[in-house]
Amino acid sequence: MIKNSFISVLTREEKEENEGSVEFQVFGFTNKIRRLTSHLKLHKKDFLSQRGLRKILGKRQRLLAYLSKKNRVRYKKLIGRLDIRESKTR
Repeated sequence: MIKNSFISVLTREEKEENEGSVEFQVFGFTNKIRRLTSHLKLHKKDFLSQRGLRKILGKRQRLLAYLSKKNRVRYKKLIGRLDIRESKTR
């Protein structure tokens, strides 16, 4: 697997300014999720990586739920930019 195969959506200035923002954290989790997903396609019985993937998915889901409550416009922009599905509401 090539580490640089995941193209950065954020520019360098955005990374330096917003490292603690919700968008930046979701972006980092999304990259980890994509890497782990491609890893698990090759190694189907790697159960520790599966557990790690589930934990990261939960963290990203909680951050996205927080962002959708606080600022719906930023939430819509982020999910469009990262090309991820909108979570189902209960």
